[in-house]
Amino acid sequence: MELRQEQRQHIDTLVRLSEGQAIGLGGCREVIRRSWERCVGEYRLDPGRPRPVRVLTQQAINEHRESVDELLHVARAGVDQLFAQVAPLGYVLLLTDRRGITVEFRGQREQDRALRRAGLYLGADWDERYAGTCAVGTCIHDAHAITCHQREHFDATHIDLTCTAAPITDPQGQVIAVLDISALQSPRALESQNFGLPLVNLYARMIEDAYFLHRYRDCLILRFDTDREFVHLNGRGLIAIEEDGSVIAANGEGRALIDAHLRRWPPWSAGRMPSATQLFDSEIGDLLGLPAANDDQLRAFRVRANDMTCFMSLIEPRRRHIASRSMPSSPTPIPVLDRLASDDPAMYRVLKLARRLRNESVSVLITGETGTGKEVLARALHDSGSRAKGPFVAVNCAAIPESLIESELFGYLPGAFTGGRSKGMRGLIQQADGGTLFLDEIGDMPLSLQTRLLRVLAEREVMPLGAERAVRVDIRVITATHRDMTGLIANGRFREDLYYRLNGAQLRLPALRERADKHYVIRSVYDSLVADRGADIRLRADAMSALLAYAWPGNIRQLKNALSFALATVDGDEITVHDLPEECQGGFVGVPQILEQAPQAPATDEGRSLHALLQEASWNVSLVARRLGVSRPTVYRRMRRYGLVPPNQRETLSAQAVS
Repeated sequence: MELRQEQRQHIDTLVRLSEGQAIGLGGCREVIRRSWERCVGEYRLDPGRPRPVRVLTQQAINEHRESVDELLHVARAGVDQLFAQVAPLGYVLLLTDRRGITVEFRGQREQDRALRRAGLYLGADWDERYAGTCAVGTCIHDAHAITCHQREHFDATHIDLTCTAAPITDPQGQVIAVLDISALQSPRALESQNFGLPLVNLYARMIEDAYFLHRYRDCLILRFDTDREFVHLNGRGLIAIEEDGSVIAANGEGRALIDAHLRRWPPWSAGRMPSATQLFDSEIGDLLGLPAANDDQLRAFRVRANDMTCFMSLIEPRRRHIASRSMPSSPTPIPVLDRLASDDPAMYRVLKLARRLRNESVSVLITGETGTGKEVLARALHDSGSRAKGPFVAVNCAAIPESLIESELFGYLPGAFTGGRSKGMRGLIQQADGGTLFLDEIGDMPLSLQTRLLRVLAEREVMPLGAERAVRVDIRVITATHRDMTGLIANGRFREDLYYRLNGAQLRLPALRERADKHYVIRSVYDSLVADRGADIRLRADAMSALLAYAWPGNIRQLKNALSFALATVDGDEITVHDLPEECQGGFVGVPQILEQAPQAPATDEGRSLHALLQEASWNVSLVARRLGVSRPTVYRRMRRYGLVPPNQRETLSAQAVS
């Protein structure tokens, strides 16, 4: 590699340092100088021989990602938000594990080649022992946020980069990941990067706290802050406790408070860690009673260690929260509606209105994209209301042939038409007498039948084909559609007067991609499917993360199909991202596989056996699937698991890595 003059000067400075000279180091920051000294003294890195970018194989990347899959799951929102802020400034984002391996990456597609050459990519190794002084590696070593700007990098090939990194720690204070923003080019002055450190630190703390809340979701958690207005929004302190007040764990702010307490009252004076009632001037009943303390569920407490006042709320365990949802908040519990959503604002409004409508006779029109659960909501309305003991008759107006829909809905007498049953048939409207008639895809009902349905709604009676007298019916009508009803009316394809008869009240279901409680929906659907199968199969965090990231154009119906597919084809007792349908695997599968070298036969027996079969079949996946008695998606999942790439793809991937 031909070096520029600037790079040669940088190498000369580091060579002098390795020889014990301090010439040219006068303006070097102390944190950078210590790292340089580690590189030449402890790691024995040769500044005169810049190292090539080290990028792991896809199999190794998968293993590193799987080791932090829970963190990746909770970090996704923070990573996306931070990247949205820095991308317009020309920065990319890296999230590495504790070993400096990039396990999550966000960058601009037009910079793809330059980013790969610089090592700003998925799977890149930024351990200080290999890459030398850099933001990620030095942050891991020092456990402190740092900016490493241009010539502060040890390796001469990195001196054009500017990088800012902050550690993410576990509840015990150990570094488990690093959040980094980097740019290929930037102004020369270090001060140009002053914005980066507080920004990356902020998001690292947010991810850290989200991880804490996830880890201790089944515990009581005290959230506190010195400002009352910020407690619910972003309270800085988090302490997980037992019901007797014993401290289980704390985030960074909580650990600082505990350390302050122990400095004032050393642990040997008490013989154990302080309890929550020792940290705060309170009784355990005061803490457990926080949800009912005030309208805003907050209360002020004195901190014993420094006599400051803080405001505190209590986050109750997930298991307790779920139990409390089934407890009656009014004389009439309605769990069939409560189970349809968790904390999504749009669903909250829908279900709030549904509670009011469940015992009314007014017609309800449910709208929403296909697959959003319109029939499920209709059935819940029926089951939660006064007609629950009556029949619930569902009719898909788009599924019944137009030639049969009239007889299906209204019924017919014996001999009414050729080909009918000899004894006639009660129509679906009559079958719903005393209960609920649910007309799905009402926008597809033929115009000729809309007039007859309007008469049923107006007169509450139905005239079977061939009959001379109408039959009285007591029904509640709920309809649903994914069509634009106003557009159908404007085009003369739907009667306006019928529309207003059906639309006594409208409930709009949000698309799954719009819902804030996607995790709850996915878990509810999955638990239901597992219960039906009688299986004990775990949904791993990397699979959940992929499911949360997917857009779900087919909504809950598509989600159910995807999870059913995974349960039907999984090998083992847990579903990973590789077991999902390919379209749901998203960026995890679509990540370019940057290889250090062409993959050889894997180390495991199963991997070697699969590799041999593929070679024998000239990499014909369909043939291998037939020989193994499994599906093609299963073979592809196993190939990804063991890093097996067909020769024709291997050449392309190797060329990408070189470029």
